[in-house]
Amino acid sequence: MTIKLNKMLYVPLIILAALALASCQASSSQPSPVVEALPTVVDESGLSVEGKLVPLDFVNLSFNMGGTLSEVLVTEGQTVTPGQVIARLDQRERLASAVAAAELEVVNASQALKTLNENAEVATAAALQQVADTRDEVRQAERYLNNLNAGSRQTDIDSARADVVVLKDRLEEAQKDFNQVERKPEDDLQRAGALSKLADAQRKYDNAERLLNNLQGSPADIDLAIAEANLMLAQARLALAESDYAEVQGGPDPDALEASQARLKAAESALASVKAALADAELVAPISGTLVKLDLKEGEQVLPGQPAVVLADLSQWKVETQDLNEMEIPQVEIGQAAEILPDALPDLSLAGEVDSISQIYEEKFGDVTYTAVLKLLESDPRLRWGMTVAVRFEP
Repeated sequence: MTIKLNKMLYVPLIILAALALASCQASSSQPSPVVEALPTVVDESGLSVEGKLVPLDFVNLSFNMGGTLSEVLVTEGQTVTPGQVIARLDQRERLASAVAAAELEVVNASQALKTLNENAEVATAAALQQVADTRDEVRQAERYLNNLNAGSRQTDIDSARADVVVLKDRLEEAQKDFNQVERKPEDDLQRAGALSKLADAQRKYDNAERLLNNLQGSPADIDLAIAEANLMLAQARLALAESDYAEVQGGPDPDALEASQARLKAAESALASVKAALADAELVAPISGTLVKLDLKEGEQVLPGQPAVVLADLSQWKVETQDLNEMEIPQVEIGQAAEILPDALPDLSLAGEVDSISQIYEEKFGDVTYTAVLKLLESDPRLRWGMTVAVRFEP
């Protein structure tokens, strides 16, 4: 191993110089001898320190929940890939069922919220249509009352007479159609449809004939009273329709909407929770690497957070220095090249470079030390985790 040169090399020399100076002062009667300057010791090979070999990437794995191991799917020394399942707890099936139930509740809550919004849209459209219909009723009632009060124009009379002729023809056609199916049972759909058309045609004809009579003659007090009552009724219906529309045009009922949204949010939170629990029931490899330690057996109980697996990428290595002290740290900088010499492999020399230097110190054997991490630029299949190495920094 390379010999480390540090401040301890100069201690004996300093002591000898001090003794020589004291001897000269005690013998003042003799001339002082000439003391030659001590030669400076230079380490031409550069700064050397000790270090430990560590995988460039490794993780310690443990379960986030406790339980009984139902499956161990790998063996120690096996290579795994990211996402590969290492082991499972016996709670996985129960949690998988809980996930399915939570997913169903999310679907139901989402559908309920969708239906609430859709029903609100339908209700809004229906209310708006009702407003339009009642406004038309008001206009017709107003026109009829105005005609009674102001007398009828000839054009209105002619139009009403034409409506009577047309509607009478339709009434006769409807009567003929009904006569053809009149003998069928009362619950027959064809007979019922023909009867409905006949009744509708009769009603329209009677209304048209009544309008024509009113237009042709002077309105009676009873007709005026009926017209005014019809107008008031139409206006009341319009006010009610507008009130209903105002209530529904803003969307669903706020309380119902809030409850439906809260249900969906709770269902989504529950689903996320049971999914997380299901994931915790499996120990999964986060990186590619070799299982250098596997402390798991099927049927055993495990505790949350208890170290169970050590996974390391043994294809790349780094060195962590052990005794780089405060007098030497100024000679080291990030990116600096170094030679790595494993103690167990004296024939092997590997190139490396400084990757990082710790900002906090440690006290080791009375010295203030700092840890420098060096990345190996080469590798060798004989390297093992924890090997002691000499690190020789290039000046």
